[in-house]
Amino acid sequence: MSKIQQASESKVPEVILTFWLIKIAATTLGETGGDALSMSMNLGYAISTGIFFAIFLITLIAQTKSNSLRPFLYWSVIVATTTCGTTMADFADRSLGIGYVGGSLILFAILVSVLASWRLSVGAISFSNITSPKVEFFYWMTILASNTLGTALGDFLADSSGLGYEGGAVVFLGALILVAITHYYTKASRAMLFWTAFVLTRPLGATVGDLLTKPLANGGFNLSRFSSTAVLAIFMIAAILLTPQRAGGHPGQERSWEAE
Repeated sequence: MSKIQQASESKVPEVILTFWLIKIAATTLGETGGDALSMSMNLGYAISTGIFFAIFLITLIAQTKSNSLRPFLYWSVIVATTTCGTTMADFADRSLGIGYVGGSLILFAILVSVLASWRLSVGAISFSNITSPKVEFFYWMTILASNTLGTALGDFLADSSGLGYEGGAVVFLGALILVAITHYYTKASRAMLFWTAFVLTRPLGATVGDLLTKPLANGGFNLSRFSSTAVLAIFMIAAILLTPQRAGGHPGQERSWEAE
């Protein structure tokens, strides 16, 4: 079977520019949506985490039972990880009093542990498509850990470093540009670059989400969390419908099948 045929059986979208645009929108929606439930509706971080984690499990089960790429289902799981990651990180950082630095270090350790377990169990974290249940399990656990870590990092840089929401967004955007440059001009591990970019898009979305919804006195635009979430959801739906959502070509492999 050719590599192109193999890639067509993948259960994840081809990673191109539109993938990252939708991912950033999903992470921003995760911040506004998570805060809408925990803060605007006053449900608190613990209850909101329980609700979003249940949604994550439901969408994840549907995703794992699917035999092929279903774009709306795939992105629903991504959104579920971002909303759940937002409230989980806020619960650990604020309700448990761990703080942004402590929470970020713990979540980073969890992410590294998941990736190490993936490598030891499967033999590599680089892959061209997802067909094995074991690989798919590690893939989604890594994404959940990445999005939770990204929330803590975004809050730390925006709230504790003194950079504010705009400054934090600029820092993470700059870091993503450096990752892109490294991808195109070096032979660095594509798997490592992918997961680095995946982590960085989350705090970028977190800072942008906070910039949109926080009060003017705190440096935000004071927009409604509900309306912001709705606009982001509409953008995602339109992007999924109007842009190619082909399977395969995942940069977890050392070279994309399209380049071979």
